[in-house]
Amino acid sequence: MSVTATHTAPVEPEPTDPGAGRATRLLEAVRNVAVHAGVPVLLALVIGGIVLAATGANPFAVYGRLATEAFGSPSRINATLAATTPILFAGIAAAFAYRAGAFTVGVEGSFVLGGLTASVIGSQMGGVPGPIAIVVTLAAAVLAGGLVALVPALLRSLWNVDEVVTTLMFNFIVAGLAGWLVQSFFLAPGQANSSTQYVAENAELPPLAPPGQTNVGLIVALLVLVGYFLWMRYTTIGYEFRAVGSAPRFSTAQGLRVRTVIATGLIGAGLIGGLGGGAHALGVVHRYSEGFSASFGFTGIAIALLARFNPIGILVGAILFGALNAAGATVQLFIDLPVQLIDILEGTVMIFAVATFVLPRFLTRRRRLQRGGAA
Repeated sequence: MSVTATHTAPVEPEPTDPGAGRATRLLEAVRNVAVHAGVPVLLALVIGGIVLAATGANPFAVYGRLATEAFGSPSRINATLAATTPILFAGIAAAFAYRAGAFTVGVEGSFVLGGLTASVIGSQMGGVPGPIAIVVTLAAAVLAGGLVALVPALLRSLWNVDEVVTTLMFNFIVAGLAGWLVQSFFLAPGQANSSTQYVAENAELPPLAPPGQTNVGLIVALLVLVGYFLWMRYTTIGYEFRAVGSAPRFSTAQGLRVRTVIATGLIGAGLIGGLGGGAHALGVVHRYSEGFSASFGFTGIAIALLARFNPIGILVGAILFGALNAAGATVQLFIDLPVQLIDILEGTVMIFAVATFVLPRFLTRRRRLQRGGAA
């Protein structure tokens, strides 16, 4: 029995000319990302400016201070890149699934369980050589993240159960499970809050520019981004990802491995999300505690949609959100800024990111219905 996709492609990729040179294709990709991502960001800045003006603040002064706090010095760039790293993992994970036509919202759950797994195993790595401790711990985090996505992937590929519902529910299941595991088995001695022990020093990811928090996890994320590009561009199953994600029914009719593509997309997103959680645990927070993920998985959804799956766009989007997070944490020391401004900006970008592809599809469907009615 064939399986057709529950959803049409989350985003239809921009067409490219196969005869164009690499430089031309690169420029075209950058242009497309700038157009699709620029509009939501500009609209978010306008709305944020209105909110600021309504509270009596000068929007230009606030935005200038945000830029300074994000990129104004080497230490602030370091903080921005540290905040970018987990978001970059989440963006790649979401794009990996969406490229296959699977609309997952479960990266958050994979990130959380990956972080908990890395924290628990990493805390037991004292005396193990550093490279081995790091590799083993991250590998465990990857497997944990994939495990979160396994059941939704099977349900989606075998019985066509809506992956939006199952992945969302698994986020809640993982959050509750993680809290119970920490309280019952892994709670650090003397801790009043839900926290594990710190990971062993030899299991920590080395910093790239101490004393800042940017660490080798950023290098790992960039390598995963390159791997994502190579997978989609040069592998057979990457071609099938693009075909199934763009035209699921046509791909089924052509005999492509739709079940395999869907399952691989969902599980692969879980694996990448788990790796991101592990890198965040070993590189930044060094343990698992309540609030381990600042909704990184959901932020990754916005980045994937803004970027239209383009690797360059994913990187730029991750840096943008990382800059907002890093600057928002310190800008209030200099300006009387509403604490909700960063949330307003990020949430507005997410809304318009979705709207930029939902609205054109809605208008296209409406025109088709009108032509059909006229006929």
